[in-house]
Amino acid sequence: MSAPNFYRARRWLIAVLVALLFVLLPSTLLISPPASALIRQQQEAPGQTLYQSRHSLRDTSGKTWQVILFKRIKVGELANVQLRLVGFPNQTVFQHPAPLNLKDSSGNRLSASDVFADKAPAPNVGQYELTDILESVSASGSLELSLPVENRETRISIPSVIILEWQYLAREY
Repeated sequence: MSAPNFYRARRWLIAVLVALLFVLLPSTLLISPPASALIRQQQEAPGQTLYQSRHSLRDTSGKTWQVILFKRIKVGELANVQLRLVGFPNQTVFQHPAPLNLKDSSGNRLSASDVFADKAPAPNVGQYELTDILESVSASGSLELSLPVENRETRISIPSVIILEWQYLAREY
Protein backbone atom coordinates (compact mmCIF):
# COMPACT_ATOMS: atom_id res chain seq x y z
CA MET A 1 0.00 0.00 0.00
CA SER A 2 1.39 3.39 -0.95
CA ALA A 3 1.85 6.15 1.59
CA PRO A 4 -1.01 8.41 0.32
CA ASN A 5 -3.48 5.46 0.36
CA PHE A 6 -2.34 4.49 3.86
CA TYR A 7 -2.98 8.00 5.23
CA ARG A 8 -6.35 8.22 3.43
CA ALA A 9 -7.43 4.85 4.93
CA ARG A 10 -6.24 5.91 8.36
CA ARG A 11 -8.20 9.20 8.17
CA TRP A 12 -11.28 7.30 7.02
CA LEU A 13 -10.97 4.86 9.96
CA ILE A 14 -10.55 7.73 12.43
CA ALA A 15 -13.60 9.51 10.95
CA VAL A 16 -15.71 6.34 11.31
CA LEU A 17 -14.57 5.83 14.92
CA VAL A 18 -15.35 9.46 15.82
CA ALA A 19 -18.79 9.15 14.17
CA LEU A 20 -19.49 5.97 16.15
CA LEU A 21 -18.37 7.70 19.32
CA PHE A 22 -20.85 10.54 18.72
CA VAL A 23 -23.65 8.07 17.99
CA LEU A 24 -23.04 5.59 20.79
CA LEU A 25 -21.90 7.83 23.65
CA PRO A 26 -25.14 9.82 24.05
CA SER A 27 -27.25 6.66 23.94
CA THR A 28 -25.22 5.07 26.72
CA LEU A 29 -25.57 8.21 28.83
CA LEU A 30 -29.37 8.14 28.42
CA ILE A 31 -29.66 4.53 29.53
CA SER A 32 -29.48 4.51 33.30
CA PRO A 33 -28.97 1.45 35.43
CA PRO A 34 -31.98 0.18 37.38
CA ALA A 35 -32.65 2.21 40.50
CA SER A 36 -31.74 0.56 43.72
CA ALA A 37 -33.60 1.10 46.92
CA LEU A 38 -32.11 3.51 49.37
CA ILE A 39 -32.61 1.53 52.54
CA ARG A 40 -30.70 2.76 55.54
CA GLN A 41 -29.32 0.32 58.08
CA GLN A 42 -28.43 1.35 61.60
CA GLN A 43 -27.09 -0.77 64.44
CA GLU A 44 -29.03 0.57 67.44
CA ALA A 45 -27.69 -1.84 70.05
CA PRO A 46 -26.05 -5.25 70.13
CA GLY A 47 -28.54 -7.61 68.49
CA GLN A 48 -30.83 -4.79 67.35
CA THR A 49 -30.83 -3.36 63.82
CA LEU A 50 -33.07 -0.71 62.29
CA TYR A 51 -33.82 -0.65 58.53
CA GLN A 52 -35.45 2.49 57.10
CA SER A 53 -36.85 3.85 53.90
CA ARG A 54 -37.20 7.65 54.15
CA HIS A 55 -38.94 9.97 51.72
CA SER A 56 -40.21 13.54 51.74
CA LEU A 57 -43.61 13.63 50.04
CA ARG A 58 -46.22 16.33 49.57
CA ASP A 59 -49.86 15.96 50.50
CA THR A 60 -52.73 17.15 48.30
CA SER A 61 -52.48 20.68 49.74
CA GLY A 62 -48.72 20.91 49.02
CA LYS A 63 -47.42 20.45 52.56
CA THR A 64 -44.28 18.30 52.92
CA TRP A 65 -44.24 15.19 55.10
CA GLN A 66 -41.48 12.88 56.24
CA VAL A 67 -42.67 9.37 55.35
CA ILE A 68 -40.53 6.74 57.06
CA LEU A 69 -41.14 3.02 56.74
CA PHE A 70 -38.99 1.02 59.13
CA LYS A 71 -38.36 -2.42 60.47
CA ARG A 72 -36.58 -2.95 63.77
CA ILE A 73 -35.05 -6.40 64.19
CA LYS A 74 -34.18 -7.61 67.67
CA VAL A 75 -32.63 -11.00 68.33
CA GLY A 76 -35.34 -13.46 69.37
CA GLU A 77 -38.30 -11.20 68.45
CA LEU A 78 -40.57 -10.93 65.43
CA ALA A 79 -39.94 -7.83 63.37
CA ASN A 80 -42.82 -5.48 62.64
CA VAL A 81 -42.96 -3.05 59.75
CA GLN A 82 -44.23 0.36 60.75
CA LEU A 83 -44.87 3.64 58.97
CA ARG A 84 -44.09 6.91 60.70
CA LEU A 85 -45.55 10.12 59.32
CA VAL A 86 -44.16 13.44 60.49
CA GLY A 87 -45.73 16.79 59.64
CA PHE A 88 -44.46 20.25 60.46
CA PRO A 89 -44.72 21.16 64.15
CA ASN A 90 -47.56 23.53 65.05
CA GLN A 91 -49.23 22.83 61.68
CA THR A 92 -50.32 19.22 62.12
CA VAL A 93 -52.04 17.40 64.95
CA PHE A 94 -52.73 13.67 64.60
CA GLN A 95 -55.87 12.22 66.15
CA HIS A 96 -55.01 9.35 68.50
CA PRO A 97 -56.15 6.63 68.57
CA ALA A 98 -57.26 6.59 64.97
CA PRO A 99 -56.33 4.21 62.15
CA LEU A 100 -54.54 5.20 58.97
CA ASN A 101 -56.80 4.52 55.99
CA LEU A 102 -55.20 3.38 52.76
CA LYS A 103 -56.60 2.90 49.27
CA ASP A 104 -54.68 1.13 46.51
CA SER A 105 -54.97 1.89 42.80
CA SER A 106 -57.55 -0.90 42.42
CA GLY A 107 -59.83 0.81 44.94
CA ASN A 108 -59.22 -1.70 47.74
CA ARG A 109 -59.45 -0.08 51.17
CA LEU A 110 -57.18 -1.06 54.02
CA SER A 111 -56.69 0.15 57.56
CA ALA A 112 -53.50 0.31 59.65
CA SER A 113 -53.67 0.41 63.42
CA ASP A 114 -52.33 3.37 65.40
CA VAL A 115 -49.13 2.45 67.24
CA PHE A 116 -49.29 5.69 69.26
CA ALA A 117 -52.82 5.03 70.55
CA ASP A 118 -51.76 5.72 74.13
CA LYS A 119 -49.14 8.46 73.74
CA ALA A 120 -47.40 10.01 70.77
CA PRO A 121 -43.91 11.54 71.08
CA ALA A 122 -45.27 14.76 69.56
CA PRO A 123 -48.64 15.96 68.20
CA ASN A 124 -47.30 16.11 64.61
CA VAL A 125 -46.21 12.43 64.57
CA GLY A 126 -48.27 9.39 63.67
CA GLN A 127 -47.10 5.78 63.49
CA TYR A 128 -48.96 2.81 62.05
CA GLU A 129 -48.55 -0.97 61.80
CA LEU A 130 -48.09 -2.08 58.16
CA THR A 131 -46.64 -5.60 58.56
CA ASP A 132 -49.66 -7.43 57.10
CA ILE A 133 -50.83 -4.65 54.80
CA LEU A 134 -47.76 -4.41 52.54
CA GLU A 135 -48.17 -7.99 51.37
CA SER A 136 -51.64 -7.26 49.98
CA VAL A 137 -50.76 -4.03 48.14
CA SER A 138 -50.05 -4.22 44.42
CA ALA A 139 -46.57 -2.94 43.59
CA SER A 140 -47.67 -1.86 40.12
CA GLY A 141 -50.00 0.90 41.31
CA SER A 142 -49.99 3.73 43.78
CA LEU A 143 -51.26 3.90 47.33
CA GLU A 144 -53.23 6.76 48.82
CA LEU A 145 -52.93 7.46 52.54
CA SER A 146 -55.75 9.30 54.33
CA LEU A 147 -54.14 10.74 57.43
CA PRO A 148 -56.19 11.06 60.62
CA VAL A 149 -55.33 14.67 61.40
CA GLU A 150 -57.41 17.39 63.00
CA ASN A 151 -59.09 20.25 61.13
CA ARG A 152 -58.61 19.07 57.53
CA GLU A 153 -58.56 16.12 55.20
CA THR A 154 -55.00 15.17 54.36
CA ARG A 155 -54.01 12.68 51.68
CA ILE A 156 -50.58 11.55 50.53
CA SER A 157 -50.05 9.54 47.37
CA ILE A 158 -47.31 6.90 47.51
CA PRO A 159 -45.93 6.07 44.03
CA SER A 160 -45.27 2.49 42.94
CA VAL A 161 -41.48 2.95 43.13
CA ILE A 162 -41.72 3.61 46.86
CA ILE A 163 -44.17 0.74 47.35
CA LEU A 164 -41.64 -1.59 45.71
CA GLU A 165 -38.93 -0.27 48.03
CA TRP A 166 -41.19 -0.81 51.06
CA GLN A 167 -42.05 -4.35 50.03
CA TYR A 168 -38.38 -5.11 49.49
CA LEU A 169 -37.52 -3.80 52.96
CA ALA A 170 -40.35 -5.83 54.55
CA ARG A 171 -39.43 -9.04 52.72
CA GLU A 172 -35.63 -9.00 52.49
CA TYR A 173 -34.49 -7.57 55.81
